[in-house]
Amino acid sequence: MIEVKNLVKKYGNHLAIDHLTFKIEKGKIYGFLGPNGAGKSTTMNIMTGYLGATEGEVLINGHDILKEPEEAKKHIGYLPEMPPLYTEMTVQEYLDFAAELKKIPNNKRESSVEEVLKLAKLMDVRERLIRNLSKGYRQRVGLAQAVLGFPDIIILDEPTVGLDPKQIIEIRELIRNLAKKHTVILSSHILAEVREVCDYIMIIAKGKLVASDTPENLEHLMDGSESVEIEAKAAPSKIREILRPVTEISTVKTEEHADGTTTAVIETKQHQDIREKIFFAFAGAGCPLTMLKTNRASLEEIFLELTQGESAVPEITGDVEDMLSEDEKEDETDAGDL
Repeated sequence: MIEVKNLVKKYGNHLAIDHLTFKIEKGKIYGFLGPNGAGKSTTMNIMTGYLGATEGEVLINGHDILKEPEEAKKHIGYLPEMPPLYTEMTVQEYLDFAAELKKIPNNKRESSVEEVLKLAKLMDVRERLIRNLSKGYRQRVGLAQAVLGFPDIIILDEPTVGLDPKQIIEIRELIRNLAKKHTVILSSHILAEVREVCDYIMIIAKGKLVASDTPENLEHLMDGSESVEIEAKAAPSKIREILRPVTEISTVKTEEHADGTTTAVIETKQHQDIREKIFFAFAGAGCPLTMLKTNRASLEEIFLELTQGESAVPEITGDVEDMLSEDEKEDETDAGDL
């Protein structure tokens, strides 16, 4: 659906994107995750044709966004972080205007606007001025504009920023519905949002793609090992003795408690699940376990480890190639650029 090749963006002497290359496949929800200023919005603005690139190309369904902008943009619906709304218009007037800009045929314009009004749950406010709407409803109007014409690709920049919890849940549900028929790309620095809605995550830090995979695989691939935490009513020496035959164990750290129990954190080798072997080892020794659980790095821990610090971090990649950039300038889109 989208192919970014050797993309470079410079602001004077500042290199914002450095030979960025990746692909977006059809039928998934992709999340650009990173701290503020990491390069998410600049990348999206180039992908949608709102910004030009210094070098490289972006292909949208085979059309170069820089050389064939009109053809490429037919396949894209875009919601910037600041929705490009004309607040003196009613919701109906604005969407009619957006349909005209998108060159939706006259005989399909009314039905298309009606469909996105229903999809975004805007039917009750269609005749109200946009300036009188809450932020949540304004965000819905922006989403309706992006979806209008039902392009193949929907790109959303911080779609839930500033919304209350109820509004966030509603927007997430709308995004999931869109993903049934469209490829959706959204940027966010909210971890819960990305985990909730995205099939695939790309983490950007200090202008570099430091991780790209599914949320589940990222939690597995963060390092070369997993840990198992156990608790048993036995001394640390007894626990180590029981665990000695389990060859998949790399290290054991124990802590004895005043009530006679000991907790142990057991590091394993290369994602091996040894919970069953641990259970039977303690059962065979007649020493019952009072706790047995697996500890994995959470998405929050992964995000902090990959996005903090000045030194370069190793990449964790699935089928997405290197993305490299420097801290970006976040460009706001004027309403007139709709």
